[in-house]
Order: sequence, then structure tokens, then C-alpha cells
Amino acid sequence: MDRRDLLRAAAALPLLRAAWPDPAFAQAYPARNITMIVPFPAGGQADLAARPVAMALERILGKPVIVDNRAGGGGGSVGNAAAARAEPDGYTLLMTLSSLAVLPEADRLFDRAVAYEVSQFMPIARVLADPTLLAVPASAPWKTAQDFVEDAKKRPGQITYGSSGPYGTLHVAMEMFANSAGIKLMHVPFRGAGPALTALLSGTVQAIAAAPGTLKPQVDDGKLRVLGNCGAQRIASFPDVPTFQELGYKDVEMYIWAGLFAQSSLPAPIASRLREAMAQVMTSPDVLKAFETSGSLVAYQDAPAFSQFVAADSARLIAAVKKIGKVE
Repeated sequence: MDRRDLLRAAAALPLLRAAWPDPAFAQAYPARNITMIVPFPAGGQADLAARPVAMALERILGKPVIVDNRAGGGGGSVGNAAAARAEPDGYTLLMTLSSLAVLPEADRLFDRAVAYEVSQFMPIARVLADPTLLAVPASAPWKTAQDFVEDAKKRPGQITYGSSGPYGTLHVAMEMFANSAGIKLMHVPFRGAGPALTALLSGTVQAIAAAPGTLKPQVDDGKLRVLGNCGAQRIASFPDVPTFQELGYKDVEMYIWAGLFAQSSLPAPIASRLREAMAQVMTSPDVLKAFETSGSLVAYQDAPAFSQFVAADSARLIAAVKKIGKVE
């Protein structure tokens, strides 16, 4: 799929489909528990986004919203695919990351059966959108990104970094940086950002690219040091950390966003109810406080704007994946 085809497919992500054949049923939504699939283990950006949102949705919708960490596959493909196959009735939602559009392209790159297509999903709301940050242990010898690059050039392929899986957001961010800096690193994939962070803290790997909310508690505890910011601008939670573009790596721009999705054939009344609920969720003081405490500020977008955002961001990420090529 080329860039034009991707943009066309992503822009066609349905926002509001045909109405449910039984209006009374739609008006009764929700009548039972809702499952929110998170395709990663606890401790990563998707999980950080899902739990405050689920609690707020429970209060608004009046039914339990159960977070289901369904990790597996590179970068979250198992959970994404499970959500794509679920009944489009509003009782199985997906809180996932920017790797959503990348993983099907990775399957095609390796001539594998595609686990799901982006066109199977309907965007409901964007929740967070943070730049990825390069972090290393506080005990590491690298005080700056330039220190890291200079050492990596002396020891190609010897500095290890962890990720949430091949072609996941963290993997693509690190390879984008490595390509721009002209260095070669050793990729060590895990089942999610949480396990990758644990590996970094235990010394199993030497670096990671992750979201501010994932890293901030460890930085505040003096366990990690952040060397660079993949965003176009510095961020409030790490104001002294320079962007890679400031450092001369003009091709490095990567964000790890989290958003809520449902199935593309979700009936319009259910989609409307969820969108209305999410608009309330994203102004909830409890949600705002939870994200602020974690170092990730709310970046809410309703379905129309989120759909356009997904299309543009996915095109850029898929181009990066094609540049990375086949990796195991």
C-alpha cells in the first residue's frame, strides 16, 4: 500500500455508520459490562491512558469498564486483532497506540498474513499524544545525546535498547533516531513498554525510547536520565531535555499517542454515546490530574479530528517502517 492509498483508507475510517436496527436497544446502551482491550502489559502508555479513562467512563455510563491487558505479538498486534474481530456492539473497545497502522504494513513487509486492517476500526477519541523520549539508566556514562551517539559510533551494534516489540512505536522511534544519527544499535524486543522499562531498570538493556508518563516516575526517583526528545518542541514535564531536531537530527520526529477505537461497523447511536461520554471524560478533574501527575498532558480530539490525525501520522510512520526494512 503506497502513501496515497494509506491516506485514502485512513480518511475513510467510518465515523458514524448506519443506525442500529432496534432504536430501543441503542437507547439502552450500555446494558452490561464493557471491556476495554489494551494490547500491551501494564505499565506502558496505553495502559496509563486506559485506566483513568475506564474509571471515568464507568461513572458516566453507569456500567463497569474492565481494562483487559491482552499483550502478544509484535507491538500489540494480538490485542488489536482481537478488538477488530469483536462484535460491533459497543461492548469491546480498544485503547491502543500509534503502532496500530504500522503493524499491518510490517506483516506485508514479511509476507505474513495480516492480523487486521486499520479500516476495521472507528476512531472514537484521542486521549494522549506525547513525544517519545530517549532514556538511559542514571548510572550510564552518557550525560547527553551526543555522548550516546559518539559511543555508539565507536561500538556499532553493541549498545542495546528495549522496545514493545518489532515495529511498535518504541522500536520505530529508536530506529528513526539511529538512522538519522548514523549509528547501529542492538534491538531487544519485549511484550510491551512495561517489560522493556523493567529490563532497562534491571540493566538487561541500556536504553529505551518511551513516553514521558512512563519515564517520569523513574526519572524523579533518580533511576533514569532522559537524553533527548523526539518531538518538535520541548515539553513541560522535561523542559531541560532538548529535541533531537535542536541537536541537528532533522528527520527525528515521533509521537506516541493513545486513542480509543471501536469497530468500523459500530452503529451510529452507540458511537454518538461513546463520543459524548469521552468528551466528558477528557474534562474530568480526576482524569486531568492522573495524566498531569504522570507527566502526560491530555491531548483530546473528537472522532473527526482524530480520524484525520491518524491518517497523517500513519503515513509518516509507515514511511519510516519501510526505511527501516526487515528486522527480526
